[in-house]
Amino acid sequence: MKMRKPLLLLIALAAVAVQAVAQQRPQYSQYMVNNYILNPAITGIEDYADIRVSNRRQWMGLDGAPVTYYVSGHMPLNKGAASNKYHKALAHHGVGVLLHTDQTGPLRRTGLTGSYAYHLPITNKINVSAGASAGLIRNSLNANELEFTNPNDPLVGGGNINRNMLDLNLGLWVYSKNFSVGFAGAQLLEDAGGFRAPEEERAALGLQRHYFATGSYRWNATSTLDVIPSVMVKMAGPSPVSIDGNVRVMYDQRFWVGAGYRQRDALVAMVGVYVSPLLDVSYSYDATTSNINRVSAGTHEIVVGFKLLNDRRIICPQWVW
Repeated sequence: MKMRKPLLLLIALAAVAVQAVAQQRPQYSQYMVNNYILNPAITGIEDYADIRVSNRRQWMGLDGAPVTYYVSGHMPLNKGAASNKYHKALAHHGVGVLLHTDQTGPLRRTGLTGSYAYHLPITNKINVSAGASAGLIRNSLNANELEFTNPNDPLVGGGNINRNMLDLNLGLWVYSKNFSVGFAGAQLLEDAGGFRAPEEERAALGLQRHYFATGSYRWNATSTLDVIPSVMVKMAGPSPVSIDGNVRVMYDQRFWVGAGYRQRDALVAMVGVYVSPLLDVSYSYDATTSNINRVSAGTHEIVVGFKLLNDRRIICPQWVW
């Protein structure tokens, strides 16, 4: 099958030739409503089982553009409450799981990881957590969807090329009710975590290390209005450092709207609602600012959250940044 958009063909061939697109990890506009997808130290941070399902369709109108799905879930273990408001909360553990799949043209990537974190209050208001997640990543390339100018290219001949690799992610999170700072590293094993594979498969489907640094602050502007600016710095060589900046305004801990800017990529509009102690929903639209906007109608992303084992019937999460 031939690709009908020259731009996508260039993206796919670049990924095969140099082992790197702009970023191997899926792109998310609403990472701030589910920091768990970036940092395993978040695991078990709330008082309930936090389940989230998401679908992201990037660069609508462009054949073979990225499509991403994920399902995540994490919960605390033996989490207790402080005896009164002047004492620290008790330390606790958290466990979780994340399944994601991301497809761009002939490239498909599926990952499954399990996570663990330990949360330790260090003052009456400030907590620190450290977490790790490990699992498998399967990278697949459907060579039938590529065209080659070099008949000796090792991928000529079609069929699927698959590679399974071990995935290791580490994270640190420092947080209180009004701020959070996080650091995480993903795919830390790189090719050391790959199973035995031919040289051409390692070149096409290997892993890059990714690093994320995040920071946010929650300002209580009035008794019913919170303003939450946040920033994320992403590093994944050989790609240049990328910065995301966002601000959300939340009313009565039930409704929020937000806007963001992704460096050299997009302007983002977001909206969300905490519907009930069980359900919350959020949506974002990315208006592309790069040259891809000539063939793209933008990006849509939706996240649906479920709060299970929510005995306290919490509607708005305690930790919102």
